[in-house]
Amino acid sequence: MSSMETGTSAPEGVRVAATASRSVPRSNIADFVESLFVTVVLALFGTTFVVQAFKIPSQSMEPTLLVGDHLLVNKFLFEGRGAWYERLLPYRPIRRGDIIVFKFPFDDHPHYVKRVIGLPGDRIRIIDQQVYIDGRQLAEPYVVHDFTGDDPFGDNFPPAERKDLGAGLRPEWATQIMSHVRQGELVVPTNHYFAMGDNRDHSWDSRYWGFVDRDAIMGRPAVIYWSVEATADDYSDRSLLGAARGIEQTLVHLTSRTRWHRMLREVH
Repeated sequence: MSSMETGTSAPEGVRVAATASRSVPRSNIADFVESLFVTVVLALFGTTFVVQAFKIPSQSMEPTLLVGDHLLVNKFLFEGRGAWYERLLPYRPIRRGDIIVFKFPFDDHPHYVKRVIGLPGDRIRIIDQQVYIDGRQLAEPYVVHDFTGDDPFGDNFPPAERKDLGAGLRPEWATQIMSHVRQGELVVPTNHYFAMGDNRDHSWDSRYWGFVDRDAIMGRPAVIYWSVEATADDYSDRSLLGAARGIEQTLVHLTSRTRWHRMLREVH
């Protein structure tokens, strides 16, 4: 009996050591879970409110932004959503000339990148490829034109009559556009913006599908953190398999296709 009691009973120091030994794994697991939770929360906060990565899949913003440019978008910049924290943080209004990333209003809402041309209340008209805001010509040093292109609204906009609507308009916009035209000018409604591409004759923009809702605007591109030689065809397959193939090709040709001179370039 006494030997059994000896076998089931240990000195005080041994029991303390054993207890401490057993508690270590639990402490490590708790620390790991806590660290993981904090990391996830910070990542979600960062991508929700501060910065998010995007890539340029089309030539509509050339030469400012090239196909294959990878951007960090500042989401901690524009006011206008009516959130309580806008009064406490350094937000500012969206300005004419800002490049914005926003959700396209139709289809599966892909992200688009364009430049703000018209603000709420602006009266917009294009005459001979020159943009006029409230009757005054807008200086656009960032714009390029391709005079060989066939852009129905590149020379003059908005259409004078409904019969002048081109075939390239979204059906939804085709039914609305004339209701926003006053005396030959397009009037931008409240909480909406008129956006166009810098590559003016190769840009499918607000002329063809309408205004950008303020709630759809994600932020402003701040810097090109990486740029790779690419074409629009490289990003045409938006499936999971297509994305995997694109990543594979990029990794294989990482050194030769990287545009090193565009790395860490600010976006204006």
